[in-house]
Amino acid sequence: MPPSSEEAAIPMEEICPICKGAGYFCMDVPISDPNFGHLITCQCKLAEKEGRQRDKLWQQSNLQAFETKNFDTFNTHVVGVSEAFTRAKAFAQAPKGWLFLYGTYGCGKTHLAASIANEAVRREYQTIFMVVPDLLDYLRSTFGPNSEVAYDERFEKIRNIQLLVLDDLGTESSTGWAREKLFQIINHRYNHRLPTVITSNADLDKFDPRVASRLSDADICSQVLIKATDYRQTTTRNNNIRYK
Repeated sequence: MPPSSEEAAIPMEEICPICKGAGYFCMDVPISDPNFGHLITCQCKLAEKEGRQRDKLWQQSNLQAFETKNFDTFNTHVVGVSEAFTRAKAFAQAPKGWLFLYGTYGCGKTHLAASIANEAVRREYQTIFMVVPDLLDYLRSTFGPNSEVAYDERFEKIRNIQLLVLDDLGTESSTGWAREKLFQIINHRYNHRLPTVITSNADLDKFDPRVASRLSDADICSQVLIKATDYRQTTTRNNNIRYK
């Protein structure tokens, strides 16, 4: 029997030997067996579905510019980063509550936050990584005449995502609209105890008091001060790694 046109398009060595490229098969069992005549999803089909799911999670994550930022490429030998590295890695293993990483420019906050996000995607958590000013632009873009996504849809996705990583809180514009949108996102995730990672160069007293209050709640948020100084040049010279 000649192969179907779909099978013919697949090189013979790539056709699954179990289902012959159909994606499903029937078990060779007696009529009395409850599985007789039932279509079984083949492992190749399941693997294909899982691959599509991983691709979808990756595209949604906004991590394309940070794909090399992971725990293996983080320089743990720099003085002042060990506690933050340990806490970030533990959070990535089982995202729960909030993690607030703060410190001066160049101390590794963004690298650690992106490492958490990359690990979460690998573990198939629905994750979004956003630099805060970019997040606000992302929301504003829905008001444009050519936007194919409604504001409410995008806003709901951001505030309800399984893991949200907000990088550089405090660098956004201080307009009333920006403050209110950020508060609504943060407050919603606070009320629903949704896993969230936030980084900042600023101390809590520089934030909207409502946001600072929620970041100060030790029942949900772990604060980690990264004491390392700006060591971009040092780490670039020693490890070819750049930090933010």
